[in-house]
Amino acid sequence: MASTTPTETPPAPPAASRRAASTGRVGDKVFLGLSRGSGILLLAIMASIAVFLGYRAALAISENEGDFLTTFDWNPAGDPPVFGIAVLLFGTVVSSIIAMAIAVPVAVGIALFISHYAPRRIAAPLAYVVDLLAAVPSIIYGIWGALFLVPYLGGLNLWLDEYLGWTYVFDKTEVGVARSLFTVGILLAIMILPIVTSVSREVFLQVPRMNEEAALALGATRWEVIRMSVLPFGRSGVISASMLGLGRALGETMAVATVLSPSFVISLHILDPGGGTFAQNIAAKFDEADQFGRDALIASGLVLFVLTLLVNGAARLIIARRKEYSGANA
Repeated sequence: MASTTPTETPPAPPAASRRAASTGRVGDKVFLGLSRGSGILLLAIMASIAVFLGYRAALAISENEGDFLTTFDWNPAGDPPVFGIAVLLFGTVVSSIIAMAIAVPVAVGIALFISHYAPRRIAAPLAYVVDLLAAVPSIIYGIWGALFLVPYLGGLNLWLDEYLGWTYVFDKTEVGVARSLFTVGILLAIMILPIVTSVSREVFLQVPRMNEEAALALGATRWEVIRMSVLPFGRSGVISASMLGLGRALGETMAVATVLSPSFVISLHILDPGGGTFAQNIAAKFDEADQFGRDALIASGLVLFVLTLLVNGAARLIIARRKEYSGANA
């Protein structure tokens, strides 16, 4: 009869290990709960903002005698009340396009210079100065724009009118100081330049060194390395940085209100004084508005809210169209 060998029982884990495992499980649950709660809280805040704006906007639009989307006038205190966002939407979009057209190429160039061209003793101070510019308050930019930028842009406006006036866009038809959408666009470009530069610089610094060295080993020049290795890798980061800058340009208030000479007229002559933006109009008229007037301003704020969401959604779609944009294959 065969004898059976008794099975040895494995030793129990030490008490310290059991306590550590139990603490780890509790920590995971706490972290999961906090993360989930943070996400739900963010969605709840966004939903509450949308509900508030939608409710107050509905009160104003229901009493509006004009077409909210196409009316050029803004007179909610009139009898009957008439107001529309056509001029504000046009001014917001045009000034933001001008700002992006100026700021993004310059910001990418500065980011490439700091990350791949400048010596270390120059790159570090320059990066610090760029980051410091992002902390300057909007009102400081506005005061500088009103006292320095506006007076000195007259010569540039005359030059653009003389040599590019045939394009109609740069045809200056009114005499006056440079308190125009073009000036606002330049000021916004200066304001968003540090944001786009900082984010783009950090993305370019994350390019795998092996990719650059491989391109150099094949005989590529510095520009070819940047074109074939750096820019494709950092494309999604540049798009994200541009959207961050665009978000600030769309919602900028005090700087625009300080520089722009508002008027409810749509003109494709961007050098002519006048125009308006959503944020500037809200800041200028909120204190003097009655309850209905504030509801009308909130209705315009709802449009700006939706416009910002659409811009960010479009950016996500652009990045997601190709996998290499997202850095998933890096």
